[in-house]
Parts: sequence; C-alpha cells; structure tokens
Amino acid sequence: MRFFAAYFVVLHHAEQIRLKYEMFNWKFFSIFNNGGFAVTFFFVLSGFLITYLLMKEIKQRKDVAVKKFYVRRILRIWPLYFLLVFIGTLAMPYLLQVIYSQYDMPYNFHQVILYFLFFTPFMVNIIFGHHLLEPLWSIGVEELFYLIWAPLVKFLKNHILAILLSVIALKILLLTFIQCSESIHPYMVKVVQMLQFEAMAIGGLAAYIIFHYKKDISKTILFSKPVQILFFAVIFLRLMFAGILTENTIIFRFLFNTPIFSNILFIVSFAWLIVNTSLNSHSLLQLNNKVLNFLGEISYGIYMYHMLIIFGTVLFLKNILNSMNGMVSSAIFYVIITIGVIFISYLSKKYFEDRFLRLKEKFN
Repeated sequence: MRFFAAYFVVLHHAEQIRLKYEMFNWKFFSIFNNGGFAVTFFFVLSGFLITYLLMKEIKQRKDVAVKKFYVRRILRIWPLYFLLVFIGTLAMPYLLQVIYSQYDMPYNFHQVILYFLFFTPFMVNIIFGHHLLEPLWSIGVEELFYLIWAPLVKFLKNHILAILLSVIALKILLLTFIQCSESIHPYMVKVVQMLQFEAMAIGGLAAYIIFHYKKDISKTILFSKPVQILFFAVIFLRLMFAGILTENTIIFRFLFNTPIFSNILFIVSFAWLIVNTSLNSHSLLQLNNKVLNFLGEISYGIYMYHMLIIFGTVLFLKNILNSMNGMVSSAIFYVIITIGVIFISYLSKKYFEDRFLRLKEKFN
C-alpha cells in the first residue's frame, strides 16, 4: 500500500510538471490528481503504526523509551531527508548554473534552510510555491507529530483514547473556524490544513481499537465482503473519476467535495483499508507478494527522489518527447521515470539507508 500511495504522488507531480512545461499531459484525468489524497493515506498509516507500536511497548515494558523512539525515527527519516535537502538547496542550484539551464530556483539556500532544519518544510511550499523539494512538507508534518506523540503516550498512557479523540475534535473545530472566518491570514489557513494531525489521530484511533479488540475482525460486519465492496468502490471512484462524478452527480459532490466531512470520511476509509488489508483473513485485496513487498520497502525513496527524476527527464528530453505523438511520448516518459525512480530508490536503500537502518536495530 505504501508503494501505491507513493506512486500516486509520482503521477500527480509528473503531470503537474508536464503541464507547467507545456508538454502533452493528462492532468485533466482524476487519477493524476491524487497526490494530496495519497499523502493523507501516509499520515493515517503513520498514526496507526506508531500508536500501535507505542501501546505494544507499554504492554511489554510498562513504559515508553522516548529517547530510543526518537533515535529510531532519526535513523529512519533523517539521513534521506537531509540528503534531499542538500541536493535541493545546494547541489541542484549549482548544477543548473553549470549547465546554463533556464530553470530558476524559486528560493535560495539562505531563505529556506532554517525551515528544513526545523522540520517545517511546508512553510517553503506555502511561501515559494512548487519546487523540487515539495514532497518534503509531509515529512516535516510527521516529524512534528512524532516529537509530540511519544512523550504524550508515555506520560498519559492511561488516557490515550481521550487524547486521540481530543486531537480529532480540536482539528475539526479549527477547520470549521477557518471555513467560517474571512479574517485569517492565508498562510495560517494553509498551515492548519497541512498539519494533518487529525489523519494521524484517526489512524491512531484505529490502532487503539484493534489493540484492545480481542476477537477475529474477519467475523465482524464491518469487514464482511459486502462492506469491503462498498468501501473499495467508494475509494476507487474517488481515485479514478472524482472530477466527472462531482460535476454531474449530487451525491458524489456531497461525498467528495463537502468541506471537512469529505476529508474525515476518507481518512476513516483509509484507516479501515489499513486494518482490512493487514488483519482481515477474508480480505478481497491481497497485496502480500515479493514484488509489492520490495516496492513497499523502497517506497520512502520513491516518494523522496521522484521530483528529481521527473524534473531531470523533462529538462533533458522535453524537446524529443514534444516531437512525438502524445500517447507515445507519455508511454516513454512513464517508462523512464518509473524505472529511474525505482532504480535510484533501490540503490539508495541498499547502499545508503540500510547503513542507518542496521544501527536502528540496536534501539528496538
């Protein structure tokens, strides 16, 4: 599931960049506009996994080793994150100057480095718009969540459910407030929208329920085959046909485009999807195989490197691709970026990230 979510982000940015450079593109199809939707899935998954593991640690040790938790997060997230920061703020601007590229970086090193160092790269997106390190905004949101969540669980371990529900309620109130108010600064509105702690809290709520539910979930109505078909159908229609359906059907406009409600609906759907896929023995969606497991393992790299691969492909092959038929150029474009991002992510995982992941095992 991590791979599919990461690849939806790849599709989103690929068409965004092709549109920007006036290349043949498929930006008008809904399937190529699901980047934000996929990132929300990542937030739900992070909240689910982290909360479940913290509760498991409390059950086994009666406590949470916060320092070890932070070290594990640092060893998993920081090496690749700061490598991309170096590439996107220093190496790429220098390289683009050397090759006399017409691309103008929307920022310079001094303008953005503090945002990246203090894990607020979403502010770079808000202030400077689209850029090569755009995907890093979600890493900042997750790191802020990790920073807060582990100590909260440690010191308020008997009130985890109340904390999760409070986070969800507070975020809904904030979203409602900014919907109703016209006096809030646009930057503040975007910060509230991007700090999707409600998605991580709902993922954590699903983990809390599963952790304390002692029965086989496959025997419950919520994970029966008819309900699975309903959930899968709604998610599929949202991914593939959201644009057409919201234009022509009131019920889908309500499901997909209602402020706050639609967001919460699909966050809950993602939480259901994670539980169903991982724990339902009768799940209609079976993803456990060697190829998808491999792609899932390198999905962090796919998410982090894809903008560089897409931009490099467009920079060097734009004229050649524009001289071809649209369908042919698209096929070649996606073969290049798909193979490129998987290959780079594999090399990064094997020769760079794994060095730190082996150290991470010492802090389990």
